[in-house]
Amino acid sequence: MNGNHDQGSRRQRRDLMKFAALNAGLLALPGGLREAMAQATVGPFPDGVKGDTAFVGVSVPLTGPFSAEGKDQQLGFELAFEHLNSGKWVGLIPELKAKGVLGKRIEFGVADTEAKPEPAIQAQTRFLRNNKAILMTGCYSSAVTVALGKLATREKVLYMAGPAGSDDVTGKDCQRFSFRSQPSTYMAAKALAPVLAEKLGKGRKVAYLVPDYTFGHTQFNAMVRFTESMGWTVATKQVCPIGTADYSTYLLNIANSGADVFVNCTVGNDCSLSVKQARTFGVLKNTALVVPTLQPFLAQQLGAEVTQGLWGAMDFWWTMGANNPIAKLFVDDFLAKHKYKPYWPAHIAYSQMQIWAAAVERARSFNPIEVIKQLESGKPMTTSLGEVYYRAGDHQLIRPVPVMRGKKPSEMKSPDDYYELVQTVPGKDAVPPLEETNCKMGDLA
Repeated sequence: MNGNHDQGSRRQRRDLMKFAALNAGLLALPGGLREAMAQATVGPFPDGVKGDTAFVGVSVPLTGPFSAEGKDQQLGFELAFEHLNSGKWVGLIPELKAKGVLGKRIEFGVADTEAKPEPAIQAQTRFLRNNKAILMTGCYSSAVTVALGKLATREKVLYMAGPAGSDDVTGKDCQRFSFRSQPSTYMAAKALAPVLAEKLGKGRKVAYLVPDYTFGHTQFNAMVRFTESMGWTVATKQVCPIGTADYSTYLLNIANSGADVFVNCTVGNDCSLSVKQARTFGVLKNTALVVPTLQPFLAQQLGAEVTQGLWGAMDFWWTMGANNPIAKLFVDDFLAKHKYKPYWPAHIAYSQMQIWAAAVERARSFNPIEVIKQLESGKPMTTSLGEVYYRAGDHQLIRPVPVMRGKKPSEMKSPDDYYELVQTVPGKDAVPPLEETNCKMGDLA
């Protein structure tokens, strides 16, 4: 018995010595390689970063009612990866010291979502299976964002959502592997309401045009919530499908409602078309126009004659680049390449890649769990919006919310000078209390 016990003790000592030696060897390795060897597989990690490159799956609506916004977003992603791989952000973003991310060149693929959940899920699943995508990104429809957030959690891959404003994205449909940077409909309405009270007055009757999906309904609810205290009342709520071609029935009801404010909650081409038809119907003669989440190409498509006096909030406007070197680089290089000033879908794409790259460098790993811990840390990150951070409880970016007014043609200093930045509301003053979001964040494991 004693002989067997001595042999067992010797085996235990040898095993402990081997384990100690293995740990010492791992600690001597470079951070990224040590991470890959020491941790179990998490989604596409570490397989997706074993070579000299890392792949990002981009899904945007290139056809359908949001195609212009989707193309703008695609161009923003392309410029972000160009700047990342060439080292143009080095010296501007403190975490970035060399070309690429953790020494790896970023490759990417782009797929058309058609602004529908199923094509988006299919495209990102292909990127995960065929390309070992280490990051999912892009969208425009909030319904697509919710679907991709669930896919990301199931596949254990990080998802940096593109433009998506519904409160549900960081509310009841929040996901641990998904992060949203656009101001939510709550944030847009809260930032906008005091300006509307000052500029349009109290006690107004309001007609709403609401697209029948998650974004439209949360935008309506948020606007009603923050204008009730101003004495604004709902004259009519017209709910329409996405992709409506003829708004005449809805606009006739709005024209007959006695409203003196028209709040248009539609997005993309639907917004441009409905505002154009509203002008034809004479609705805009008697009502002030508010587009709470101001649509990117609205003024370009309709002209300042139509959008003058319009009110809304947005993610970014090109004049914000004057006082921020990262934003200036973005606007200048985008204009040089594409011959127009970038809109906010391109900016969301560009800025989210800044945040992701910085978080990976801070983590010293592409492991999504380690990157998520960095994103949830609350430590500010330097971006084209200034210093921003994600709130750990719901993964909403705490960032400034610009409130805009449509300029008169006589006020425009250049052909693309459509809007005046009236006010910038700090993100911490615009976000809902965490307990109101109904976000129940899942575990990382």
